[in-house]
Amino acid sequence: MIALGAMPAGVSAQSKRDVEQTYVLNQPYETVKLKVPKGKKVKNVILMIGDGMSLMHVYSAWTANRGKLNLDNAMAVGLSKTYCLDKLITDSGAGGTALATGQKTIYHAVGVDAKGNPLTTLVDVAKETNRSAGVVVTCRLNDATPADFCCHNIDRDEAEAITVDYLNCGADFVFGGGSKYFENRTDGRNLFNELQGKGYQVLRSWDELAKAKGGKLFTVTDSLDLPVPAQRGDILAKASLKAIEVLNQNKKGFFLMVEGSQLDDYGHFNDLDMLMQEVHDFDRTIGKVFEWAAQDGETLVIVTADHETGGLTLVDGNLAEGKIVGKFSTGGHSGVMVPVYAFGPGAEQFTGIYENSDIFKKITALKGW
Repeated sequence: MIALGAMPAGVSAQSKRDVEQTYVLNQPYETVKLKVPKGKKVKNVILMIGDGMSLMHVYSAWTANRGKLNLDNAMAVGLSKTYCLDKLITDSGAGGTALATGQKTIYHAVGVDAKGNPLTTLVDVAKETNRSAGVVVTCRLNDATPADFCCHNIDRDEAEAITVDYLNCGADFVFGGGSKYFENRTDGRNLFNELQGKGYQVLRSWDELAKAKGGKLFTVTDSLDLPVPAQRGDILAKASLKAIEVLNQNKKGFFLMVEGSQLDDYGHFNDLDMLMQEVHDFDRTIGKVFEWAAQDGETLVIVTADHETGGLTLVDGNLAEGKIVGKFSTGGHSGVMVPVYAFGPGAEQFTGIYENSDIFKKITALKGW
């Protein structure tokens, strides 16, 4: 399906930096063309985060797919400033916390303020207003972005302590990886057993989840992160739609966070081939979510990023051939503003240039939220 030129497998990120890499999507995928929902009521909110995703990632993916993305259906576009309290260049801990809580915090913190005090997240807001809430990711659940919405710690690297916080998160639907932090822990606890004691159905595979009808579902499919797209298939889209199916049973509405988690990894690795695979997987998931939201008519979908990773620049390519030629400038994060796309009722609130923390505020200011 995919042809990659320029760089052999297994070379280091440093050796790839500022070197032209070529990617061709030989078999472009079909995208949806949707009608704009006409209603104004916002019952449900779905926040989709492409970890490390910049405008350049999006435009490169658009070029590779012959000038089409599901994201093209967005009704409004804005720009988000991602700096955190103590650094111009943020990480997913601080960047995601701003999205989740409406407050900027210090580098490496998850779900807490600069002094380590727990902050109210969008998951909390949903539960406090009798809505349902969920989180779907392709990384380990103790990783920064899901932790920003469900956990509270001054240091994102405190993996076992962060994982314990899922016992009190309150989310009704959780999907991701990281089973090694739930069982066989250094403290001897088995958090899966404890989650069952909290009323969760603990599921360990997609097949188990697919059969579940409702209730509180906690699914952990892999020891660490989920596999690469070619191995995991369309699991992100399927898990997202399953989350919607379950959460939508609540007549008061729901909040769902969906993360395309591993875009960030391949930005760090300066691997254009794998990065484009992840962006396209995320866009296909966006298409499924947008399609559901268009039919529902009362769901606002917001797509954004917590920061940019890799400093990707598109230096050449061919739209008709789906060919892109790119260079990376860093193995870390950069400080560029990131895009915010919105679809559904309330989308017009997300135009302009604003702080990443304003996304939380714009969501909670919506009528009925």
